[in-house]
Amino acid sequence: MFLRSHLRDGGRVPASVQPYFFLSYAHTPRFGAGGPDPDMWVERLFRDLCSHVMALTDLPAGADAGFMDREIRSGEGWSERLGAALATCRVFVPLFSPRYFASEMCGKEWFAFTQRLIQKSAITNESADAIVPALWVPVPPAQLPGPAERLQFNHNTFGERYVTDGLYGLIKLRGYAEQYERAVYELAKRIVSVAETVRLESTRPVDYRGIPSAFGTPGNAGRTLQVTVAASSRHDLPEGRSPEYYGDSALEWNPYHPVSQKPIAYVAEDLVRSLNYRTTMATFDDEAGHFDSKQPPTRPEILIVDRWVVEDEQRRQRLAAFDQESRPWINVVVPWNRYDHQSRAKEAELTRRLEETLPVKMGQGRAACRAAANGVANMETLGQILPQVVEAAAQQFLRHAQVYLPAGSTHTERPRLIGPMGMNEPFTPAPAVPFPPDAQRAHTASNDGNDGNDIDRGDADDIES
Repeated sequence: MFLRSHLRDGGRVPASVQPYFFLSYAHTPRFGAGGPDPDMWVERLFRDLCSHVMALTDLPAGADAGFMDREIRSGEGWSERLGAALATCRVFVPLFSPRYFASEMCGKEWFAFTQRLIQKSAITNESADAIVPALWVPVPPAQLPGPAERLQFNHNTFGERYVTDGLYGLIKLRGYAEQYERAVYELAKRIVSVAETVRLESTRPVDYRGIPSAFGTPGNAGRTLQVTVAASSRHDLPEGRSPEYYGDSALEWNPYHPVSQKPIAYVAEDLVRSLNYRTTMATFDDEAGHFDSKQPPTRPEILIVDRWVVEDEQRRQRLAAFDQESRPWINVVVPWNRYDHQSRAKEAELTRRLEETLPVKMGQGRAACRAAANGVANMETLGQILPQVVEAAAQQFLRHAQVYLPAGSTHTERPRLIGPMGMNEPFTPAPAVPFPPDAQRAHTASNDGNDGNDIDRGDADDIES
């Protein structure tokens, strides 16, 4: 009861209820009423891992070595318990299987944990990887979604039979008991090593029910989104503007300095990639001459805007011209650090000028997510609102992308998009598309306006850095 009330009050979870690792797996349905529970083998693995972790660490007696979702999502408080565990565990252990990557719930768990890694990477400007995957059932590399495919992990050290049969095969077959014990012990050692190396800090629990899946939706493999930054470099700043937030190009703009050591373009790139997108990066100065509203879009896009950019008259005019062209598949995000004293002193003036320069895009931005246009206070808020902004841009892309008939056809009820999303190769008819026709139809039928799920956290006081 204490944990639930503590989370409602917005506090952090006490160390006494922080699990050392989080075991994420896809529940297997029972075969017939009253049949044996197929997840009993996962529970055995979990107990064995906990035993090894306790032996390999100095965790006190009674501490939670691990956390596993034992069907708690059907009971009261499951979202709070999952959110607390994902916000405090030191290592995330996904059990790979074809069923795992088809599970939206598992994708949500992965996404929630990944946000902590992205925040730590932004603060330290160093890679932070506390995901230790395990093979429950081997999965062909071609079936791995982007976030799993990008993991740098060598399974061969756990044994040859583990690689070919997975933990499920080892645990089910008596002849492989020794190989099972070796694989589990090596997995436990890897968990402890990563936990001690990365030293991941706890964060505020997220609302597990409202977050997206890191695996995206079926049929979205290969889609691309562009991150574009409209900002100055330190070489052409407005008079009197401090250069400490800027670098040699707009892509090095870091509005959350000194809390963040990583430019916001690359933080946004990490967040977009965690949604199973590929990314391209550009500056507005480079892209401004290439916009043509008469041409169909090739990818959705996020435009990250520094309000100080309106102090440069040439850039302001290019932004105003861009705003006159109809490109609803480009969504605006406006980071705003009120701990930056220069920005705080000129906030009213810069806000007014940006609204006058980009009235259309700012209006579209608020329809997608108010906080994105009103001012994103910090990295934590950025991680919360960006999935909504990306989804809105993807929907608009689907409505406006050029469609083609399949080769040899003169009519189809389900036209295909040029793809994959964002790829610039000449069009050649192919069965693979960035979004399946059913998804395109569903997106097209949805409403352009606000869906009522906005996160309005534009004020820096709403969420502390």
